[in-house]
Formats: sequence, C-alpha cells, structure tokens
Amino acid sequence: MLAESAFLSRAASICLKWQSSTRNTNKSHAKLLVYSRIRPSHSMDDENEVYKQLGFFSLKKKIEDAVLRAEMSAPTALELEEVRRIKQEEIMRGCNLWDDPAKSNEILGRFADSAKAIDALKDLKYKVEEAKLISQLAEVEGINYQLFKQAYSASLDVNKFLDQYEMVKLLKGPYDAEGACVIVKAGPEGLNAEKWAEDLLNMYIKWAKKLGYKSRLVEKHPSVTGYGGTQMVTIEFEFEHAYGYLSGERGIHHMINSRNGSVAVQYEVSN
Repeated sequence: MLAESAFLSRAASICLKWQSSTRNTNKSHAKLLVYSRIRPSHSMDDENEVYKQLGFFSLKKKIEDAVLRAEMSAPTALELEEVRRIKQEEIMRGCNLWDDPAKSNEILGRFADSAKAIDALKDLKYKVEEAKLISQLAEVEGINYQLFKQAYSASLDVNKFLDQYEMVKLLKGPYDAEGACVIVKAGPEGLNAEKWAEDLLNMYIKWAKKLGYKSRLVEKHPSVTGYGGTQMVTIEFEFEHAYGYLSGERGIHHMINSRNGSVAVQYEVSN
C-alpha cells in the first residue's frame, strides 16, 4: 500500500509539471505568433535605415581612404616636382637653346611637364581639403547623404589623379609620352576569330570613351563572310602617354574557346 500510494503521488506530480510546461509552451507560441504578426510592419523601415547607415559608413570610409592617400603621397610628390623644375631652370640658364633645337625641345618639354605636375598637385590639395570639409559638414548636419555624395565625388577625383600620376612616373620609355595606333588582326580560325577581333575593337573604343580619351577609327577591313566580325582594324589614340599605356597590349589575345587575335601597337610622334 505504501509503495502504491508513493507511485500515485509521483505520477500526479509529473502530470502537474507536464501541464505547467505545456501552458508555458503555449504562451511562448502565442508570444511568437503575436511578435511575428507585429514585426513586418516595422521591418521595412528598419532595413532601409540599416542600408542607409551601411551606405553612410561605406562612403565615409572611401572618403577617408582617399584623403589619407593624398595626404601621405601628395606633399612628397609636390616637393620632388618643385626640385625637378628648379633643376630644369638651371639647365635652361646654363645652355644656349638656339644651338641644338632637338635638345632644347626636350628640355622645354621636361620643364613644362614639371610645371604642369606642380599645378595639378596644388589643385589636388584643394580637392582634398574640399572632401574633408564637406564630409565634416555632412556629419554636423545629422548625416546629410547628399553632402556625403558630393565629398565622395571629390575623393574619386583625388584617386583618379593619383592613379594617373603614379602611372605616368612609371612610363619612362623614349616614346611613352606619345600617341598610339592600335592594329587588331583576326587569327586564322575564320569567323570566330573575326568576331573576336570585332570584340577587341569595341573593348578599346569603350575603354577610351569611359576614361575620356580621344580615339579614332582609321581603317577597318570587315569580314567577307557577311556574318559580322572584322579581319583587321586600326585605331588611333590621341592623349598623353597613350603609347605607354597601350604598349602592354601588344601580342596575341586569346579567349577560352581558342579564338584569338593579334594586337600591334605603334607610337605616333606629335608635331
């Protein structure tokens, strides 16, 4: 009897605990259902705010990176260009420019390049200050996204100039500063190669247009198949250091499916 009463008491206790846990579980489910019904009305606004914050921090980081890059490299570059200009002035004073026209043109060209670089680096300093000031104003006004976009645009100009300046300093070849003619020839594979040559033509034209460089189609021999493509095409590029930029394109250009086309680059001496 004692064992039986103990068993019944324990069974009753377990039943009470199970009922209590079931009620708690039902309550938690009820809370979950209510929460899930209420949340969608606010989630869209929350997501938009999160995306705005992410966009703000992304723009701010890019602006800060551009400003830091300019502040680290531009002063040294400006100092070197000023030293280079002083040396060119000394050379000009020490020789008779009328005795050797070819040498005098070279000296005057280097002097003009140094003067141009100095002016550009000074303008860069103002753009950096502009980006910093606009960014600070945007934060003071409670995260003004339009101002941040304006500061970001100025930072893009800063990065673009520094990229071009650093690239020009690497182009030390005798004809790197000249214009260039790019000649694209289709490979021997027939129509596929001719279509690939047409793709290369469009690639170079779009590249020049995107960067604001002047290009001109000089000569084109279309495919005789009538299905598009080109056998050979010549493109002329007229901008500073065009040959230096494009000389690395010389060679055979392949695609994964074995189509190929050859690219030749020739320099053009400016008058």
